[in-house]
Amino acid sequence: MPELLDRPDQFDEDAEMSAAVLPAVPPSLDPATETDERAARRTLLDQIARLEGDLAQLFCTTFPREGFDWVVASPRGGPRVLPLAELERVRDALASRLAENRLQLDRRALVEERNRGRIEHMLLAPEQHKWALISNEDIGEPGCKHWHVRPRYGVLGMFLNWWRVRISSGCPLAGGRGRWP
Repeated sequence: MPELLDRPDQFDEDAEMSAAVLPAVPPSLDPATETDERAARRTLLDQIARLEGDLAQLFCTTFPREGFDWVVASPRGGPRVLPLAELERVRDALASRLAENRLQLDRRALVEERNRGRIEHMLLAPEQHKWALISNEDIGEPGCKHWHVRPRYGVLGMFLNWWRVRISSGCPLAGGRGRWP
């Protein structure tokens, strides 16, 4: 190593040789040069269309249920050609909303499946589920029907441990009892 320090002229010769062997570095692009964004824009628009389609399919799957966020908001400023950054924000918002709705649907499906299993257990052994009440909404179905474990023959059935599952007939008439003359 000390011998390299003694001959500084050798470094200059090596630098000149490497400069002659390496090709010249091209100049950087002019900042005023416009890039073609069509391919990126097309890809983002395809992704947004696919996410909106997935959100629509999820809506059709979960239709009677409530509490999901289905809104596909338009960007501010009215109709215009959106810049790439805005398209990315729209895509990311749709992806997060879709993931959140899928997670919420999975949670509800798990609870609804447990409630269906609970109805089966109620029908097999009603004395183990005293006063339990499960409605159609609890199992993800439309309507007003519900399953209710009640004692047979009132108080006497309660003391003798005679329980049964009572299934309602559904919703009352929409018109009520009618008009009185």
